[in-house]
Amino acid sequence: MSATATLSPFIGPIVIAIVLTAAAIDLHRRRIPNWLTFGAWVVALPVQVAMHGVPGGASAWALGWLTGFGVILPFYLMRGMAAGDVKLMTAVGAWLGTGMVLKIALATFVIGGVWALIQIFITGQARATLFRVGHMLFAAVLPGSRPVQPDTEASAGTMPYGVAIAAGTLAMLFAST
Repeated sequence: MSATATLSPFIGPIVIAIVLTAAAIDLHRRRIPNWLTFGAWVVALPVQVAMHGVPGGASAWALGWLTGFGVILPFYLMRGMAAGDVKLMTAVGAWLGTGMVLKIALATFVIGGVWALIQIFITGQARATLFRVGHMLFAAVLPGSRPVQPDTEASAGTMPYGVAIAAGTLAMLFAST
């Protein structure tokens, strides 16, 4: 199954609607609702089956879902993302398949990283952030050590990462056409 076969004329608009809805809700409420992500998973399965037959469609759905899950899960486990972000990327994978969700994840990481850097510099938290990252790396290299906390407890803020996922998805969908 190729990435082009996955992108039938109606799949792109459906995924765009899903990620834009998630981004809008994430911006407003700082969370992505389960009804949206779980609903997207449930609807994607019969669509994949209709497009590729039972074995091919179920496989495409499962592999895309697992890839979306696996590529974002480590960041969730490190508390760098919320569960809704993981569930949204799995929904994108369920709809678009493994190859496309990997490209979307890469684009999302670049967009999200640039956005985070801009946010850090705008809020004046660059020094404190570098300090925290240095101590996190120190703690990772020397397990059991307790990193020293920076003088400031201020934060650069939270980021509605659903927006970055939507931007990465849009970029890759439009780049693939």
